[in-house]
Amino acid sequence: MSLKEYQNRRNFSRSPEPPAREQYSTEGNIYSIQEHHASRLHWDLRLEKDGVLLSWALPKEPPREPGIRRLAVRTEDHPLDYAFFEGEIPAGGYGAGTVRVWDRGHYYQLESKPGTEIIFRIEGEKLSGIYCLIKMKKDEKNWLFFKKSTSV
Repeated sequence: MSLKEYQNRRNFSRSPEPPAREQYSTEGNIYSIQEHHASRLHWDLRLEKDGVLLSWALPKEPPREPGIRRLAVRTEDHPLDYAFFEGEIPAGGYGAGTVRVWDRGHYYQLESKPGTEIIFRIEGEKLSGIYCLIKMKKDEKNWLFFKKSTSV
C-alpha cells in the first residue's frame, strides 16, 4: 500500500488530520493504538514501517492478556504524523468522529513472513510483551491480533 489511498479518502481543507507524506521518524519503530469513535467504536493499530504507518482496525479493545484473539482488518497506510493524532474528524468526512491515543510506544519486529505474519515485541504504556499479527487465509484484509504466551 501507499499513502495515495489515505490522501484520496480525505478532504484536508475540512479535516484536522495530517496530510499524506512519507517520512522517517527519528525515534524509529513507532507503535500506537488510537481509540476511534466513528460510526462504530474501534481501535486503530499503527506500526511504523518504511516511512509510513501500517494500519489495522480492531473492532474490539486490544488484548492485554494471552488467549484473547482479536480480528484486525488491514486498512490503508497512514503518514507517520498520524501516530499520535488526536482530534475530531468532521461529520461527512471519512472516519468522522473522535480520535484519541489509547496507547503509544515502540515495537521491535522479531519475525516476519511478508504479507502473512508479523511477530513483534510491544513496549507501550498499556500493552507490553510479544504480539502476533497473522493473516487469515480466506480474506485479504483480515488478520488475527493476539498476545503470545511467554510460558513454555
